[in-house]
Amino acid sequence: MPMYSAQHCFTLFKSPVDSYQLPERFTFPFYYEPHPLCVLAAAELQTYLSTQTDWQHNFGLGNDKANAIGKMFGVLLVRNNRGELGYLAAFSGKLAEQNLINGFVPPVFDMLTEDGFFHAEQQAINQLTYELTHLEDSTELSMLREQLAALVQAADDELEAMRATIIEGRKARKLKRTQAEAELNPQELAVLNLQLGQESVAQKNQLKAIKAHWDSGIATVNASLQRLENEIESLKARRAMQSNVLQQKLFAQYRFLNQAGELRDLNQIFKDAPTHQPPAGAGECAAPKLLQYAFSHGFTPLAIAEFWWGASPKSEVKQHKNFYGACQGKCQPILSHMLDGIEMDDNPLLVNPAEGKSIEIIYQDEAIVVVNKPAEFLSVPGKNISDSVYARMKAQFPQSTGPLIVHRLDMSTSGLMVIALTSEANKSLAQQFIARTVEKRYVAQVAGVVEGEQGEISLPLRVDLDDRPRQLVCYEHGKHAHTRWQVKSRSVGQTMLYLYPHTGRTHQLRVHCAHHDGLHLPIIGDDLYGSKANRLHLHAQRLVLNHPLSNKRMTFEVDADFSLSP
Repeated sequence: MPMYSAQHCFTLFKSPVDSYQLPERFTFPFYYEPHPLCVLAAAELQTYLSTQTDWQHNFGLGNDKANAIGKMFGVLLVRNNRGELGYLAAFSGKLAEQNLINGFVPPVFDMLTEDGFFHAEQQAINQLTYELTHLEDSTELSMLREQLAALVQAADDELEAMRATIIEGRKARKLKRTQAEAELNPQELAVLNLQLGQESVAQKNQLKAIKAHWDSGIATVNASLQRLENEIESLKARRAMQSNVLQQKLFAQYRFLNQAGELRDLNQIFKDAPTHQPPAGAGECAAPKLLQYAFSHGFTPLAIAEFWWGASPKSEVKQHKNFYGACQGKCQPILSHMLDGIEMDDNPLLVNPAEGKSIEIIYQDEAIVVVNKPAEFLSVPGKNISDSVYARMKAQFPQSTGPLIVHRLDMSTSGLMVIALTSEANKSLAQQFIARTVEKRYVAQVAGVVEGEQGEISLPLRVDLDDRPRQLVCYEHGKHAHTRWQVKSRSVGQTMLYLYPHTGRTHQLRVHCAHHDGLHLPIIGDDLYGSKANRLHLHAQRLVLNHPLSNKRMTFEVDADFSLSP
């Protein structure tokens, strides 16, 4: 890749491109097959990344895996004002701890400039953080907290002992009164009752004195502690306020162009988003950086593609050199503005993947239906597409009662699903799934040779809030997900597996196969966590359950045919 300054990033293709057909419309950036010219541009950029020596970044492709940081790169096919065809290149975030690297488009706003407002104001916030840390880690604070805890415990112990003494005294006085009523005359009894009453008052006064003594000591220590904690809270509030002001000021500097020359900053772009707040890192991805440079320098954007380079992040699954769509959370609002007025490819996610397909019924009686769901077929209606197993079953069995659907399969997964035709059957089957007495076995073909014959994977999962429906491995907020696996057969460069999910999390089997802490081998055809193929090679092959009416144990099996197109 030729090296230009960050202000002159247009790159002519090294190879002849006259035989290539130009794209008719711009890429739908969130789900696409990269245009051949973008594939060529990406290949040239990857050659540069493999051979350059001008900067150092640990992508995790060598032996040093500890501090590896893979990176998303993008290429934008453009035509310049002289009619020449070429491309622009960008990286997401920072590269080699820098925002500006020759040959790559610059950021929309460079917050790292020494004389910029961000550096100075961030230093002030860092100073508050230093003061806050100093106070929170101070010996005085820890000593006061320990002293207060010790005083409270000592007070509780002495007060509890005194209350126990009062209770025993009350019992003893009651016994004396009972005995005295039989032995003493009224005058003697009156004298005794007066004496016993004075004893009771004395003990209660002693309890009050003990409480007052400890309350005084506790209040003194607590006042000193409260002073420090108030100072800490004040610093936190100041830091939060200054951080918020800086963040809003920073967001206002990220101003994005579109084809019509309209500028909108991040605050304006995300004002109608659910959170009304731009997520962290918004505007730093490759796609908006590429389009910003193209619009501001008079280039005509023709197609775009982004690929991952390096080791996968710890929490998610990214395959080296694979192409990926732009993220929904950070980029969708920005790109909607930037691409306004540009004719784009159709959104493939709005096309009904089930059109022309039929659902094979494996078993049917008055209570249940067992079907073999095709790949690329929704289990239930989606946001934009209603055609699904549910819709087909509702149409085929209009007299059915209850919700029909008991469990789901991912759209891309084929295989067995049980449908409940009555509310009673649905309740019985749902209880079986909850109790995990239903046996499920999947067949999956992974891209690589699995070591060992069987094993278990336990990786907690949650949705990627910035890029639904992708799932992340998250030990803090993820839900428990457990899978047992067994090798069925091996062939050259591939392994056929049996997968037994103990839990039923979204994309569980796909992530557990692809993640580096799982099998580290994506399922063939997995367009989210691996590479596209004719279809996702994942099939719900075996289903064992109790019939909801007879309670008879029933087994259903349908072999997978991964040679079929979706």
